[in-house]
Amino acid sequence: MWRGVPGADHGRVTEIITGLFMSPLEILALLGAVALVVARWLPPAVRPRVTIAAGAALVLSAIVLSVAGIRWQLLPVLAGAAFASPFALSPLLRRRAGRPARRARWWLALPGSVACVGLIATGPVAAWAFPVPVFPEPSGDFAVGTRVVQWTDPRRPETFTADPDDRRTVVVQLWYPARRSPGGARRAQYLGRTEQEARTVADALARGVGLPGFLVDGVPRARTRAVFDAPVDSSGGRFPVVLFSPGSGGVRTQNTAWAEELASHGYVVAALDHPYDSAAVVLADGRTVTTETASSGDPDEDEELAAGWTAVRAADLSFVLSQLESLDRDGTAGPLAGRLDTGRAAVTGHSMGGAAALQAARQDRRFAAVIDLDGYPHGPTSPSLDRPTLALTQAITPGTDPRYLPRLTEVLDSATATSYRLTIPGAAHLTFMDGPLYLPPVPSIVGSLGRTESPRVVAAATLAFLDAVLRGEPGDLAGVLRAYGDLTVHHPGDGR
Repeated sequence: MWRGVPGADHGRVTEIITGLFMSPLEILALLGAVALVVARWLPPAVRPRVTIAAGAALVLSAIVLSVAGIRWQLLPVLAGAAFASPFALSPLLRRRAGRPARRARWWLALPGSVACVGLIATGPVAAWAFPVPVFPEPSGDFAVGTRVVQWTDPRRPETFTADPDDRRTVVVQLWYPARRSPGGARRAQYLGRTEQEARTVADALARGVGLPGFLVDGVPRARTRAVFDAPVDSSGGRFPVVLFSPGSGGVRTQNTAWAEELASHGYVVAALDHPYDSAAVVLADGRTVTTETASSGDPDEDEELAAGWTAVRAADLSFVLSQLESLDRDGTAGPLAGRLDTGRAAVTGHSMGGAAALQAARQDRRFAAVIDLDGYPHGPTSPSLDRPTLALTQAITPGTDPRYLPRLTEVLDSATATSYRLTIPGAAHLTFMDGPLYLPPVPSIVGSLGRTESPRVVAAATLAFLDAVLRGEPGDLAGVLRAYGDLTVHHPGDGR
């Protein structure tokens, strides 16, 4: 179990109860709706009290939820209650009017009651399938702080626009070891600095995969375990740095659970938005830049396009490392000045971001280690990698791209440093991001490890590698990694 960070906002009305994935008010509305249906079958002596209590609970919770923002998952619950209400309230109203109460015969009422209960049950099922994500509590010794910065590279033109004066800009979110915040500290919004930014990003992500935006409307409501601009922990010295590039169309926050776990163990994680590639990037001036990368449908052309996009991302990663070096040296640049050990830097990424990490390490010797989270290696495979590399891959099935493993093996075999490929049983491509926390638990989509185990396994394997390579911690790295899946160790010269 991952340990907690103070300031969890447990009193909020939108706080989701783990396992049920519904808030207390939503559960109250659910129970009120069920009680309205069941009241018809209770003894006459208790039926009026149950009906009145259920109706009051349902109406009050619905009013409060409407003000706070009602989720679509509750609409079937309210619909079932609306259908049941006339039959539950009619006997009470007739009795108050002095008229005899009438009830339908049981064999006529039973199908309606079953239909109402079935409709009401759709609500919690939908809440379970598309929940407000509940982020695991980081297990490290540090609390976690976060902040967002925006940097422009004056030497690099923006290749996605026609403006010759436009320069490449990236938005970066940092997660870092922080001092413990007061118990009431507000946790950071997921997907954005504000709920509006989070909704913009969530809608763009949904459009990118062809989903109606309302299905994931709970995601922007989530709070993470970090606190914005929390004071940096002063007891940990200088912290190694881990840069992260998201998948194609992905965003800087897509691996928040992973980043927070690393930060709690004494790393600074810098995750990038790549404008015109990420689904949506909200810039400091309020503009929203959406993705302009798209498949052509032709495999050869797509590979050429992907190689070009990967090269842009690799350049972004090197630029951000340079900015972090400047941030560390500038004593007036903020609380992280003097705390970033950029001499111990790893470059990581998911999917296309993993390919970008491999390219960045080839081009920039400042990166001491590479982690590829299930990324196909786009672009050139030379020069050979001379930094320790960990490639985490999904379970290989007949549906896996047949070019994937041969290409990845070629890259790792030609490396001049020991590299590792760890295939995690039960993992799918989205296992390596936050997807399991809020998408339906369909194995082909998010794997079969579960919402708790997916982020734990990926973060634990990552930490084992980083601790060994960047911190030089003694131990059998291969033995530790084997505990998480099927490991292949690629020693220098294996491919020769």
